[in-house]
Amino acid sequence: MEIGDRLNYLRENHLKISQEEFGKKIGVSRFSISNYESGKRKLTERVITDICREFDVNEIWLRTGEGGDENIFNKLNDEDRFSINLGKLSITENEFAKSMLNAIAESSPEKLKSIEEFMKSCLGIK
Repeated sequence: MEIGDRLNYLRENHLKISQEEFGKKIGVSRFSISNYESGKRKLTERVITDICREFDVNEIWLRTGEGGDENIFNKLNDEDRFSINLGKLSITENEFAKSMLNAIAESSPEKLKSIEEFMKSCLGIK
C-alpha cells in the first residue's frame, strides 16, 4: 500500500470525512486530496506534517504503513492528551468553549461536582 492509499484509508475508514472536509482541515483543496490519494501528486513534507498534527496520525504509519491499524494514531497518555487539548482550546475562536473552560477552572469543588454529574448525564457516562 502506497502513502496515497493509506491517506484514502485513513480518511474513509477512520475519519469518515469527505476529501473536501479533509482538505479544509489542512488548508488544501479537495482536488489536491484526490491527487494525493490517487498517487498523481506526491504529498509534501508540509502536508504530511499538517495531516499528522490535525488528525493526530502517527507519521511513521502514514509514510510506511508500519504497525498496521493499531499504529495509525498517536497514543498519548492522559497528561499529554490534556496538554494538547488545553493548547487547542487556548487558541480556539469558539467563545463557548473558552467560557466553559474558564467556568470549570474557576468553579468551587461543589460546583465542579455538579458540572461533572451534568456532563456525565449528557454524555451517557457512568
